[in-house]
Amino acid sequence: MMLKDKVAVIYGAGGGIGSAVARAFAAEGADLFLTGRHLAPVEGVAKEVVSGGGSAETAEVDALDEQAVEKHLQLVIDNAGRVDISFNAVGIPNAKILGVPLIDLDVEHFSLPITTLVTSYFLTARLAARRMVPNRSGVIMTVTAAHSREGLPLVGGYGPAQAAKEALTRDLSVELAPQGIRVVGLRPYAMPETPTIKDAFEPRREASGMTWEQWQEMLASRTHPRRLMTLEEMANVAVFMASDKASGMTGTTVNLTMGRLSD
Repeated sequence: MMLKDKVAVIYGAGGGIGSAVARAFAAEGADLFLTGRHLAPVEGVAKEVVSGGGSAETAEVDALDEQAVEKHLQLVIDNAGRVDISFNAVGIPNAKILGVPLIDLDVEHFSLPITTLVTSYFLTARLAARRMVPNRSGVIMTVTAAHSREGLPLVGGYGPAQAAKEALTRDLSVELAPQGIRVVGLRPYAMPETPTIKDAFEPRREASGMTWEQWQEMLASRTHPRRLMTLEEMANVAVFMASDKASGMTGTTVNLTMGRLSD
């Protein structure tokens, strides 16, 4: 097992990406501490993990609340002795951040994804790193999107937020790598199983005249294999990047756009 006995904390574990990563980490032997702003979906993921023979503890944690994150991490240390992996999959369930032209978008909704996504990543990464430094070992991870690298219409501050997260990954890595901590990101593209792609489709439905199926076909046509990535495929890469087999990878965001973007 690639993550046998690794202690992993996942923020946003009740969402599509967080839950997929949790299942994949558990299948490879990780001991999970799953968190989210709402406990019910997180507990659902934990039950699935445990029923499959894995280990998972749950907690209601707002990843924007520094004291809440600090308190939970101390609980992890008290129970498991260390933190090996910190994975930030925090999202924003707010459709108002998408679908509005930038010239019509108010500052509050433009800033929301930047302040939420970037700040939660910074807080969870910084506080996890403080626990990892004494052991000179650990992996800090997050997930971004193709918006970080290409201009897209009607996405408000979502693109700048993803670009900022990738910059933060590089900055954290250059400071933490000498202390044995790797910092890496994943950049998937338009996974239809996630709420994000559906949120992006809704404001375009009327303007484009496309159905949900046509929308997916259009996005898939932009990839090399002419299909969209699955959550399972993304989670499998997350497992590898969290494992010791990826020891040479840090300060980078893995391109999972299936050829949509070239590096």
